[in-house]
Amino acid sequence: MEKTLWGKAEDGSEIFLYTLHDKSNADFSVSFTNIGGSIVNMTVPVEGEGTRDVVLGHADATSYFANPNCYGAPVMRHANRIGEAKFTLNGKTYELETNDGKNNLHSGTNSLHHRFWEVAEVSDDSITFTYHSPAGDMGYPGNMDIRMTYTLKDKALIIDYSAVCDEDSIFNPTNHSYFNLKGHGNGTILDHKLTLFADEMTIAGPESIPLGEKLAVEGTPFDFRNGMVIGDHIFDEYEELRFPGGYDHNFVLRKTDAEITDQYEANGKKLSKAALLEAPDGKLSMTVYTDLPGIQLYCGNMMANAVPCKGGKDYEVRGGLCLETQFFPNAINVPAFDQPVIKKDETFATRTVYAF
Repeated sequence: MEKTLWGKAEDGSEIFLYTLHDKSNADFSVSFTNIGGSIVNMTVPVEGEGTRDVVLGHADATSYFANPNCYGAPVMRHANRIGEAKFTLNGKTYELETNDGKNNLHSGTNSLHHRFWEVAEVSDDSITFTYHSPAGDMGYPGNMDIRMTYTLKDKALIIDYSAVCDEDSIFNPTNHSYFNLKGHGNGTILDHKLTLFADEMTIAGPESIPLGEKLAVEGTPFDFRNGMVIGDHIFDEYEELRFPGGYDHNFVLRKTDAEITDQYEANGKKLSKAALLEAPDGKLSMTVYTDLPGIQLYCGNMMANAVPCKGGKDYEVRGGLCLETQFFPNAINVPAFDQPVIKKDETFATRTVYAF
């Protein structure tokens, strides 16, 4: 593991860049910053070419305090949207910040990925970040202690999240990295081929808030079951596409025997294939595995270059896509969905893998 001083905050606090290398393939490396434990670089070997950095990111350290596009961000306590910015748990209603119309998105404008995290453990190929979120933080109940471990193994990035809270609360972690398998800054992702292991998606409506209804993807622009180039249908005249200006939807993962794998089993849970992303030149692909029930496909419809990007690049709209494993958006307000509730003093753990 390499540790480099990357910059300083206004109060003089030091911002570091931590770089891990895969023991089985040193050319596969990932860099993180202690601001949010965010992913900054992901360098993947490509046969006959060298390497590609396949995630979008900022040029300087302090930009990660704002990070309006959530580049590389682990989003917690609750990723994605909560309708009307409130939820009820054990008979008590909790009010959250309204930062997405009348709704709450990614826990609010002061989400945990905008803050300094502690580095608890390091090795050559893994790093563990921790954060203590006090009761009432961003409106959520309970004092919550969060651990997030990144491990590189066999050209895969393994992300382990865990949390324990002294009250019943909610926890829905994800990673918001934007991927471009041609390399960051090399055009849009409209020419990438994507397979999603999902037969349904959750209907979200004009405010992108699922209320319980699901749509079978067959015969729609959301049918990625057998692989589809993203640009083939993203501009179709279809209501669910029109609302967010393209793909920004949660898919219901299939979880049949064909998708389940023992390879990345952890915490007594087997993972399943969620997505397969393929570069247009056929030289690089990425498979996503998770034990969570859903995955959000977001194709950068509203990306904005508010701050300098890595390597002097100017990222285009749809210059990257996110594959965010998760509990369904607004699940806490839809009892029929799997619930992101963690019980008092019980540790909840989940794993997501991005394998190249």
